[in-house]
Amino acid sequence: MNPPILPAFRLPSLRNFSAVPVILALLGILVVWSSWYTVPSDSVAIVQRFGKFQAEVQPGLHFKIPLGVDVATILPVKRQLKQEFGFYTEGATNVDQYSDDPTVESPMVTGDLNVALVEWVVQYRIAEPTNYLFAVREPGITLRNASESVMREVVGDRTVDEVLTIGRQEIEAEALVKLQQLATRYLMGVSIDQVQLKNINPPHPVQESFNEVNQAQQEKEKLINEARRDYNKVIPLAEGEKDQRIREAEGYRLKRVNEAAGDVARFNAVFTEYQKAPDITQRRLYLETMQAILPGIQNKIVVDEGMKNLLPLLNLNTSQKPPAEAAP
Repeated sequence: MNPPILPAFRLPSLRNFSAVPVILALLGILVVWSSWYTVPSDSVAIVQRFGKFQAEVQPGLHFKIPLGVDVATILPVKRQLKQEFGFYTEGATNVDQYSDDPTVESPMVTGDLNVALVEWVVQYRIAEPTNYLFAVREPGITLRNASESVMREVVGDRTVDEVLTIGRQEIEAEALVKLQQLATRYLMGVSIDQVQLKNINPPHPVQESFNEVNQAQQEKEKLINEARRDYNKVIPLAEGEKDQRIREAEGYRLKRVNEAAGDVARFNAVFTEYQKAPDITQRRLYLETMQAILPGIQNKIVVDEGMKNLLPLLNLNTSQKPPAEAAP
């Protein structure tokens, strides 16, 4: 039995269908969509018309001529940008934040022909948007090259010990000044906020030896600080004792001088009175002397000038105590 024959299915004819309205509609949507743009609050937009600078637009919603006639380039002028050298941070939003091979930027030759691995960060802001876009080709890469050149110059003027230990702040300050001067000369349109050194290490083959030297240096500084602490503890105490002894000596000197002056004045006064009445003065001095001496003598014997046979009377070989009574 033969299967039933089905009627043939025919597609609708496209001869009468016109694509012009669809194309016009899509073109209209594209024109409307590309006619508006928004500038964030921390940015400005540089508008170019057929490649020529037209205006600098502030934050907000703005209109432009579509279809590539007007091109708006948004620049984050109020945001602090940074560039990393010798290392990189994951998730960076700035396309010029790190290079393709950071290890090439890190090795630097110091002034004493040694090698140090230097990692640093440059923080900057876009101060002049028009210069940033039009005065220098590829401003981000240009700034990276200028930063690397300045850092190599600054590190090359110092010894490896200064770079690795005590010279970090001086390197940062000098690199900041020189990089800003270079950016101003090249009309980059950027303001350098900070140059910050991160890690500074010797090359890997000598890093262990350097760590030992650094540890010895730290031990030296520790001993010096301890010695200074003991010095500051002992020396002020000795200085205080010295000042105290000097003041005591000064006081004793003034005391003796005053006492001597008083004795001289008293002697002169007595001598004056003695000249007026020698007998009376001599007797008064005798009585005053006896008054000062006699209270210190426990046993007193008053002897008459005319008494004779003094020794038998005193009986010096016997005790002062009364004799004991005889036993019955």
